[in-house]
Amino acid sequence: MHCPHHAAARCHSCTELARPYAVQLAAKQAHCQSLLAMHAGIDWLPPVESAESGFRNKAKMVVSGTAAAPVLGIRDEAGQGVDLTDCGLYPPSLQACFPAIAAFIRQATLDPYDLATRRGELKFVLLTEAPDGALMLRFVLRSEATIARIVKHLPSLRAALPKLAVVSANIQPEHKAVLEGPREILLGEQTRLVVRVNDISLHLRPQSFFQTNTAVAAALYAQARDWIAECAPAAVWDLYCGVGGFALHAAGAGRVVTGVELEAEAIASARQAAADAGITAIDWVAADATAWAQAQATSAELVIVNPPRRGIGAILSQRLEAATTTRWLIYSSCNAESLARDLALMPSFQPRRARLLDMFPQTRHYEVIVLLERVSSSKMA
Repeated sequence: MHCPHHAAARCHSCTELARPYAVQLAAKQAHCQSLLAMHAGIDWLPPVESAESGFRNKAKMVVSGTAAAPVLGIRDEAGQGVDLTDCGLYPPSLQACFPAIAAFIRQATLDPYDLATRRGELKFVLLTEAPDGALMLRFVLRSEATIARIVKHLPSLRAALPKLAVVSANIQPEHKAVLEGPREILLGEQTRLVVRVNDISLHLRPQSFFQTNTAVAAALYAQARDWIAECAPAAVWDLYCGVGGFALHAAGAGRVVTGVELEAEAIASARQAAADAGITAIDWVAADATAWAQAQATSAELVIVNPPRRGIGAILSQRLEAATTTRWLIYSSCNAESLARDLALMPSFQPRRARLLDMFPQTRHYEVIVLLERVSSSKMA
């Protein structure tokens, strides 16, 4: 992929762009295998490749410049705005939305937040696209001062972007490098973006997490579903379940699934997705995954974990190690280093199969999913 911004040193986000894609993928595979080299006998499945460009379903754009001449993109080292509306990581359908958003900023006179003076209101625009073209747009604001103007002019934005489904304002008043704040204000009747992944329709609320590469996410969920079908467990836990991607793919006849997620909004979205799919044998729990697992008297036959980059940590690793009723573990990781640390704390589990999924082309980051089987019983009670 050729990028004029990378070539001109205006953007350094794609750290691996100068390397051919096949070389990038091979390096990621070698890195992952080296981190798990202490586990003998892993059946490494072929890596899941991604499109080299146009694969991102979400744009996170810093807004700089002025209300009359807004710049959507990033800030350079000097704090100046760099226009990235033609970034090659975005598909043409997303790129086509940015002129309408810039025009709306001008129309509603939304002053971009200025880091030096700490003045202005609009910090970021976050745009997400579903496979069917439906859009969710979030304005990250310093305060509620401009919400009335946004609402007033929304009809013109919806006319320019007919597939705009969900619009919200996120309030982030602090002067620090934080993308968004805890408070979200919906600016329309529709509250969720429906994202079809395989045969499941996931419901994303404005603050819901979802992978930025829909096609590779579909392959990730499909791989987990295939392994679960082979193991045929009667009960499954999906810890860190988010909006329910793994749990919904794990559902099956005669199987009880429990999805656990700290964010109550994500659980609400997961419940709606299950209801739409007619799936009833799933229990949804809004709780901290580690605390919830520790509080259970027993454990499921198969446990899925899909933690943030820090991994599941020592407490949950030791809980799973001690849970002799758990025969299989599926660990999906976006950080193979924390994965390796966690697996070292669970010696009773042997990795049987693993697969790298290239969720983030042009960078060194990747996703890896591992199927582990208990081969010995822990001495812990």
